[in-house]
Amino acid sequence: MTNKLLFFVLLALCFSGCDMLETHPYDVHITGERELTNKNIQLIENKMQGKKTIRFAMISDTQRWYNSTEDVVKALNARGDIDFVIHGGDQSDFGVTKEFIWMRDIFNKFQMPYVCLLGNHDCLGTGEDAYRAIYGDPNFAFTAGNVRFICLNTNAMEYDYSEPVPDFNFIENELNNLSPEIEKTVFAMHVKPFEFVFNNNVAKIFQLYVNQFPKVQFCLYGHEHKFAVDDLFNDGVLYFQCPCIDKRIYLLFTIKEDGTYDYETVEF
Repeated sequence: MTNKLLFFVLLALCFSGCDMLETHPYDVHITGERELTNKNIQLIENKMQGKKTIRFAMISDTQRWYNSTEDVVKALNARGDIDFVIHGGDQSDFGVTKEFIWMRDIFNKFQMPYVCLLGNHDCLGTGEDAYRAIYGDPNFAFTAGNVRFICLNTNAMEYDYSEPVPDFNFIENELNNLSPEIEKTVFAMHVKPFEFVFNNNVAKIFQLYVNQFPKVQFCLYGHEHKFAVDDLFNDGVLYFQCPCIDKRIYLLFTIKEDGTYDYETVEF
């Protein structure tokens, strides 16, 4: 009798504890908001319609630095002059589903729209699937005022070159369908040309495409966790690297009506 009673007690404990069991870290079980890129693009485009001066911030590589990420959200919200935020990729370190959910919940505290690029660490495991579920396609573009922002997946090594990264079909489609109202262009990516994760067989071709767009202001990237500004192709197009959030720095850009722009590295 005692053994039977013990068996049923253990069985009951087993079933009552099922909710305490962790699911697989790569299960891509997404709770909460999804398809955030399209939602935020709509907010940006509506907000910026007709504007000639644009001010946006860039952060990048927030992976595992949750406290610093919370702090930069507070710092940017406190300014009151930021139109939108670009995240340069690597919000996760291991591609774990919960990493994306935790970061999304922090980013959703922004008082302005934001978009997130796909980083190479975001591609680990089922990370890209989680990214696609929460945000959408890793290649996307939006218009802020008269500026077209082209945001690209450049993490070629993570695909073992089995997929077109960067996707020239996407870039060419953007080029062929530009609105006549577009006067300037900004490119954003996680990995820059000539870095080993980029497909450097096509680095120069990539830049040829970049230079076909109207008045390229600059290119943005993250990945290397430090600040840098380089004219990679000696053609006058500057590539700005955004530091990781652990450096407690964000980049602030102001694109002006007269065709010039300012940038700042801001500590928080």
